[in-house]
Amino acid sequence: MKIIDFRFRPNTAEVLDGIRNSSMFKATCEAIHFERRVPQTLPQIVADLDRRGVELSVITGRDCETTYGFPANNGSVLSFVKAYPDKFVGFWGIDPHKGMNAVREIVHAVETDGMRGIAIDPYLAHIPPHEARYYPLYAKCCELGIPVFVTTAPPPQVPRAVMDYVDPRHVDIVARDFPELTIIMSHGGYPFVNEAVFACMRNANVYMDLSEYELAPMADVYVQALNTAIGDKVVFASAHPFVEQAEAIDIYRKLKLTEEVRRKVMYENARRILGLAKDEAPKTRRVAGLSQEMPVPYLPFCPAGNRPR
Repeated sequence: MKIIDFRFRPNTAEVLDGIRNSSMFKATCEAIHFERRVPQTLPQIVADLDRRGVELSVITGRDCETTYGFPANNGSVLSFVKAYPDKFVGFWGIDPHKGMNAVREIVHAVETDGMRGIAIDPYLAHIPPHEARYYPLYAKCCELGIPVFVTTAPPPQVPRAVMDYVDPRHVDIVARDFPELTIIMSHGGYPFVNEAVFACMRNANVYMDLSEYELAPMADVYVQALNTAIGDKVVFASAHPFVEQAEAIDIYRKLKLTEEVRRKVMYENARRILGLAKDEAPKTRRVAGLSQEMPVPYLPFCPAGNRPR
């Protein structure tokens, strides 16, 4: 089975120490016994990826310096991508509170450092993703033709992080305001499961991963939706090293998905989002008032034979 992991951080000693000692995740790490995670060298990590059939992994950066005083980890993302450009794709972490400096940072990250997208954490920024400070960032992403990775589902024990910041209904607003922007919601918008599914169904430009919540209460809704409505809108993500990648892959082998959907989730959808599948373009439609082509969203109330082609 070919695999692209859309949320992966190498478990080097430096990365594990940074997560364990961060002001955001220290309590969470204590709760899940994160100290038991075993560090590896980067060559060892890449060898394991090859053994598991993982062709590519997306490494997302994080910048919440304004709210938590913790330095951004983008430097490590860049170092991993430079060391193994055929195995790692980088998404630059952005702090929306940094204003125009953040906009200029996006340009430099993409045009100079070769990053393929940006990553934001509304629950750590303490503002929802449809708040005005994000909009210059989205506009720049549209100009550069890159996606934005939105972390949803705040983990337990994160100080001052509340669920409202990551409600998928906020992402729905962004998707409507920026129809050219590709948005990937991480962690399935949990616990707003139905809202996350419908945000993917009704917006051609919204995708998600289900990392960490594939077996959580209400996860059966994700599985049903994958097999019937959003098989083209979900990507596999392990959330390694919070979750061991091998264990995450095994979960997807056992989920009651059709083989076609499993193939799309584990590999094909990510290739399309990352622009690696030029010959596998999805069905498109014209969006009123815009000239670009957009994929057709799921239309639950339109008979299959009458849907746009």
